[in-house]
Amino acid sequence: FGATGHLIKSADGFAPTLKLALDAGGVHVIEVPILYDWAKEKMKMFAGETSSILKQAMSKFGVVPSHTSLPDEPISGEESAAQEKNDIPMQVSPEPVIQIPEEKGEEISAVSESKLAKSQAKSSIKKGDLLPMYIGSEPLISAKTLEVKNKYTQETFCEVSLGGPDDIEKAIQMAEKASEKMAKLKSWEKKSILMNVVKEATDRFEEFAQILCIEAGKPIADARGEVRRMIITFELAAEEATRLYGEYQPLDISEKSDGFSGIVRRFPVGPVSMISPFNFPLNLVAHKVAPAIAAGCPFVLKPASLTPLGALVLGEILSKDPLLPKGAFSVVPCSRDAADILTTDERFKLLTFTGSSVVGWKMKERAGKKKVVLELGGNAACVVDELSPNLDNVVEQVTHGAFYQSGQSCISVQRLFVRDSLYEPFKNTLLAKVGSLKVGDPADPTTFIGPVIREKDAIRMKEWIDEALAKGAKLLCGGKQNGVMVEATILEGVPHDCKVFAEEVFGPVLCIEKYDGSNFKKVVDMVNESDFGLQAGVFTNDLNKAFYAFENIEAGGVVINSVPSIRVDAQPYGGVKASGLGREGIRYAIEDMTELRVMLLKNAGSIEAFQH
Repeated sequence: FGATGHLIKSADGFAPTLKLALDAGGVHVIEVPILYDWAKEKMKMFAGETSSILKQAMSKFGVVPSHTSLPDEPISGEESAAQEKNDIPMQVSPEPVIQIPEEKGEEISAVSESKLAKSQAKSSIKKGDLLPMYIGSEPLISAKTLEVKNKYTQETFCEVSLGGPDDIEKAIQMAEKASEKMAKLKSWEKKSILMNVVKEATDRFEEFAQILCIEAGKPIADARGEVRRMIITFELAAEEATRLYGEYQPLDISEKSDGFSGIVRRFPVGPVSMISPFNFPLNLVAHKVAPAIAAGCPFVLKPASLTPLGALVLGEILSKDPLLPKGAFSVVPCSRDAADILTTDERFKLLTFTGSSVVGWKMKERAGKKKVVLELGGNAACVVDELSPNLDNVVEQVTHGAFYQSGQSCISVQRLFVRDSLYEPFKNTLLAKVGSLKVGDPADPTTFIGPVIREKDAIRMKEWIDEALAKGAKLLCGGKQNGVMVEATILEGVPHDCKVFAEEVFGPVLCIEKYDGSNFKKVVDMVNESDFGLQAGVFTNDLNKAFYAFENIEAGGVVINSVPSIRVDAQPYGGVKASGLGREGIRYAIEDMTELRVMLLKNAGSIEAFQH
């Protein structure tokens, strides 16, 4: 019936929850950890409509005898721990969503009754909720919790269950048990599972966007863009689930192997451990989860502790899919120490990690025999050799590439090299454009720059800016920090040994300098003066320069006539040097999550060879 559920965690929560349900209308289920005799007594405290409806309901359905009751207190930590030990899932259900987005990401003032009814039937996380983790496909509330803050207000928004070593061990055991059933899923079944996520995410589009806006501080326009990308990622995986092609090999390549042929197929590697970052907490989770399902691999996912909500809602969706084998997945928010087993345990056959270079390479050293895919940091460079197609367009792209979601992207434009003959007009136009960017509340559709993820990261960015200024860099705009807010900052003439130039800022900071337009090879060398190599951008209409850049820039991707901050979700995506190992992108991730096996056939199809 499209019911919205509510879990009462203390006696004081009963009355306001009932009032909320009455005001909202529709079908509501209220779960109370006591019996009806308690509710009957509490009913006397309510006035008017509430009391009348309760009396009518209890008169019709009767009252449970009062031989058992619970005190008017919240569930204790000890009782909660007992529930966790006995694997009793407690469903946490939030308020309905009542906003419907337009394609442009703006709220609309009026919606049809059918759309509103559909939206109200979907749940959204509300302030103060406690969300379950998912262990072996089942929701589980734990005794320990993790606070999730609204990154703009810095107030606690909700809590999520925090997994411990026993929870992770159980998740691994269940993933192992599910391996055989996952491997035997038919192509149409995997496609159906993935397309169900597409449907649910589409129906709950605005819920996902609002979650991103709150937990990541992502401007709502960017949040809606990420939800669209997540949907596309799952669609791509659904398509690829039916394309795990093999090949036929003629192997009669010599007299010794005469009569042999081979059939080559891909098989899932087995359980996959996944660790995802905070900056794209939906789409980067999707880039691990979706190909795993398409490949037929069970998985255990640790979402970023700062932004776990989107992954848990995805877990909720997957937990309700009847085609997904029990134990096929777990989503476990946990501490870094507790998650260490995701790196070291040999029961996992693949580790896929997105995060910092320092952490990622240390994990690889300790991963043992399993495959490892690392998508790590960068300090992406962009070369403006020509204004293609024009000045305003290139400035628009560079501005977006450097400062969207406050520069918190591993392919954000951090180093900008502009041809000397174009430099001054380009710089002036860029400064005017950046000066017009709105800074503030990410929930405001007109906001372009919101908060960075934590105040300590904002403080680090300010220290790096100050270091560059102390070494002779010129501040063209920005440079200030207040709490979690960092101004869009452009620095000119930064010494190349400064952290803002040589390391990954992961914030709204751009270093700009001119180069000799007569020496394109030299600017390519300048791009390569980095420990990183994820992506680079080059604006040019010269085909020879484009190919020279592609063949000589040390990066996983070179973007011609756009910024390096472009990632198409179907492309092979990953870096070289310190930026990573392996490639994401659905088809390429599936390759890592599968292994080739060959069946050798002797005299296949040769009837004469078997006649005596």
